[in-house]
Amino acid sequence: MDAKFQDTQANTTEQLNSTKQPSHSKPLVTFSVAEAVVKILQEMGVQYAFGVSGGAIAPVWAALHQSSIQVLHFRHEAGAAFAAIEAHFASDRPVVVFTTTGPGITNALTGLLAARWEGAKVIFVSASTSAPQRGRWACQETSTYTMPSTGIFTSGQIFHYATTLESSHELTEVSRRLALGLGQPGGFVAHISIPTNIQTSSLKTSLPQVTVSHSVATASEETIAECVRLLSEGHFAIWTGFGARGAAKEIRQLAERTGAAVMCSPRAKGIFPEDHPQFVGVTGFGGHESVLRYMQEYRPLRTLVLGTRLGELTSFWNPIMVPRQGFLHVDIDPEVPGTAYPSVETFAVHSDVRVFVKSLLKYFPERPGKTTFLSQPIVKRSMPEWNLINLRAEAQVRPNVLMNVIQKLIVEESNAVVMAEAGNSLVWAINLLRFAEPNRFRVSTGFGSMGHFVTGVVGAALTGGGKAVAIVGDGAMLMNNEVSTAVKYQVPTVWIVLNDGRYNICEQGMGYLGFKYADATIPQVDFVKIAEGMGAEGVRVKQETEVQAALEEAIAATAPFVVDVVIDPTQIAPTQTRNQSLFSQGATNY
Repeated sequence: MDAKFQDTQANTTEQLNSTKQPSHSKPLVTFSVAEAVVKILQEMGVQYAFGVSGGAIAPVWAALHQSSIQVLHFRHEAGAAFAAIEAHFASDRPVVVFTTTGPGITNALTGLLAARWEGAKVIFVSASTSAPQRGRWACQETSTYTMPSTGIFTSGQIFHYATTLESSHELTEVSRRLALGLGQPGGFVAHISIPTNIQTSSLKTSLPQVTVSHSVATASEETIAECVRLLSEGHFAIWTGFGARGAAKEIRQLAERTGAAVMCSPRAKGIFPEDHPQFVGVTGFGGHESVLRYMQEYRPLRTLVLGTRLGELTSFWNPIMVPRQGFLHVDIDPEVPGTAYPSVETFAVHSDVRVFVKSLLKYFPERPGKTTFLSQPIVKRSMPEWNLINLRAEAQVRPNVLMNVIQKLIVEESNAVVMAEAGNSLVWAINLLRFAEPNRFRVSTGFGSMGHFVTGVVGAALTGGGKAVAIVGDGAMLMNNEVSTAVKYQVPTVWIVLNDGRYNICEQGMGYLGFKYADATIPQVDFVKIAEGMGAEGVRVKQETEVQAALEEAIAATAPFVVDVVIDPTQIAPTQTRNQSLFSQGATNY
């Protein structure tokens, strides 16, 4: 931060908050609204702002640059929003996204909707048209004359809180609402729209005092006792979700003390070690048959659900996943339990997962010489026999061979965060990669937008303090990537592109559903040439014997790196459960 600006800030804050009358011998230096907003964001813990500039947002953009917040200028607003999501999860801090008026706002909406679905904390700051120019066809006019207000500029399904700041007097309430939202458990996505003339106006009041007080939802002792009683009636399973990522240690203790079998949603891979003998597999999209086998052969009396919505790609609402006497469902969102399986008996618990499991552990203490309280069946999950795969020297790369090398070099021998983009790359990664620790794997199985991780990888690598690797398809890489942004800021990112010349999850799925004449092909692209043209490094892999050397080079690289892998498109991804779900919903030509 500029020292002169910092001194000015300190002096101005002292003057604004002072009860003394200002001296008439010196003019009073005041903040602009843009500077005040940025100051509030700093005090709320914001360290990064991602976005795309424009004339209407210029005062806020300038104020961000003059602050301690690190500003990254992206190539597309959606990319900035996706990167902000992953930056939040990597740093556990709120992240700002900024855009100009009109298309700047609408371009960002896909990423902001994903932030809402993912449970991230993101503050969106945009410009809007000044009042005197509204209705007069201003450039990229953003007002009720030209854009829908409901949902974009008001609280609703996109934003937990949204407002248009029309006066500096509203800053106190805006600050209070932001602090309240950021202090609540779970996600919080806000939109503060500031007309251009308001951004440059002088602050008419003192700076609001910002206090973010973090609250934790906690179940009562009576609720905990009832959960213990229900779980003690017979053998139970534990179903973990992404919302349980902060309770990995406690969940493992509970499982080992009770002998409960553990399964996880695709987003929760690694929260419970996948090489643990009590782990039966991943549920849902790209999941494992061992889970269904366990539920059919050893159907538990109850299932303790921890931090997952049990949505379509986690459960496919499969009746096989229903335990004999229902669910105990723990979530920080009281509206979640009972929604996915409305006809199944569900004991709902509104609580932070870690706090809940720690309370539960008091009733299941360690017992020397005895491993479990309950007689629990254990199902051994068959693991892939990687050593039996013979590499082909004169053919395109099979996805399972690529995943094998990713497992050994990246998952097991590095600390890189691994993320997988929507499509077949997501399915292969969920099904074949194995994680033994939390916060190493990121996917989106809710909103599931293409373009999320080809751009989000930049945010994860920037704020996570290490390398981040995105496993993506060629379709997603062509749609919206931020390789150029990573080059500009030298962010240690790796893209592994499954290049099969098509939207293969669509092509294979259409065939399964009976639609034989859908064209999902893409002209084959050389992504290394594109990467090098933007200043990144890269290597193209055309056969299986080249995979290991290419990934070793990528992990060792200090610059952004693209590994373009020519994939055998005939290999069928394990998407049967998703296709069956679509079939049951009527998406079929049979």
